[in-house]
Amino acid sequence: MKVLVTGGAGFIGSTTCSALEDAGHTPVVLDSLVNGPEVFTRGRIFYQGDIADVALIRRIFAEHPDIVATLHFAARIVVTESVALPALYYRENVMGSLTLFETLLELEQTQVIFSSSASIYDSPANLRVDENSPLKSLSPYARSKRMTEEMLEDLCAASQATVSPMRAIALRYFNPVGADPKLRSGPYAADPTHILGRLMAAAQGRADGFEITGTDYPTRDGSGLRDYIHVWDLAQAHVAALENFDGAFLAAARNGHGEVSFLPINVGSGNGVTVRELVTAFEAASPTLVTVRSGPRRPGDSAGAHADTTRARDYLNWTAQLTVAEAMASAFAWEAVREERLILDLSISS
Repeated sequence: MKVLVTGGAGFIGSTTCSALEDAGHTPVVLDSLVNGPEVFTRGRIFYQGDIADVALIRRIFAEHPDIVATLHFAARIVVTESVALPALYYRENVMGSLTLFETLLELEQTQVIFSSSASIYDSPANLRVDENSPLKSLSPYARSKRMTEEMLEDLCAASQATVSPMRAIALRYFNPVGADPKLRSGPYAADPTHILGRLMAAAQGRADGFEITGTDYPTRDGSGLRDYIHVWDLAQAHVAALENFDGAFLAAARNGHGEVSFLPINVGSGNGVTVRELVTAFEAASPTLVTVRSGPRRPGDSAGAHADTTRARDYLNWTAQLTVAEAMASAFAWEAVREERLILDLSISS
C-alpha cells in the first residue's frame, strides 16, 4: 500500500517509514524540515512543506491517487517549549491538523492513523491506564494532542452521513526510546529533551550530568514512572494499524463498542519503569560514568503511568517485542554512527 506520512523526516516518522518499507509498503513523506533532517527522507518520495498547505496536499494526492491512508506524525513535541510557547503548539498541532483533516475529507481520503500521546492521561493510583482511563492533560503539548483527538473524532462522526465516511485510529504513544535496529535513523537533536538522549549526552560529556526532574512522586522510589517502548516496536504498531485497519473496527464492534468511527489504542510495552530504574539500567550499559543529581519537577510533568495494551493486542494483533536493554543497545549503536548518518549541522534541535 502507498501511504502519506506527515512528519516522515522526524525520529518516529522516519523509523516508521523504514518499517513500512520493510513490510512492502510505500511511504510518501510530507515534512516541513523545521525539525526533522532532510537526510531521513532520502530515497523516498518526498514533499517539503506544511500540513496546512492545502494546495500542496491536493497536489500530493493528485500525483499519487493510489494513496490509501494517512499516517499523521507532524507536530511540535517538546513539553517545556509548549509551556513557554502555547500559541505555537495550538496553531501548528491543532489548527494545522484541522486543515489537514478537512483537506483529506474533501479528497475523500477515509483512513487516518494519528500520532497521539499518553500524556493526555491522568496518573491513577495504580499507575496503569487503559483507553477508558480518566484524562488530565498537564501541558499545552498534551492538550494539543487531546484537542486534536477530539476534533478528529467529531470530524469522523460527522462524515458518516457522507458518501466517503472517514475513520481514524489514534495511537497513544508512551515513551519511545532507542533507534532503528538497522541504524537507518535515530534521535538527531544536539540538545535532546527525551530521557535517553539526555543520558547519552551526559555520558559523552555533552551535558553537565543528568538531572532526575522530580523525586517526590507517589511511585516506588519517588521518581516518575514511565512506559518505555522501543521505537522499532512503535513503528511496527503503525504497520499493524495500517494492515489491520478494517479489522480493528470490526474487533471493536465485537467487543461492544458499536459502530465507532474513531478508535484510540494505547501503544506501550505494558511495563512501568521509574526514571531511577532507567538510569540504573543505562549506567550498567554505559562505558562511562554519568553524574546524576535530583531536581524539581518540570512544568507539565506528571507521576506518569504505564499502558494496558489489551486493545492493541486484540484489535491490531500487536504486542511489544523488544526490551529496554535492547533499546539502549540500539541507542548506543546509533550514537556511534549518528554524525556520519546525518551529514548535516548537528545544531538542529527538536
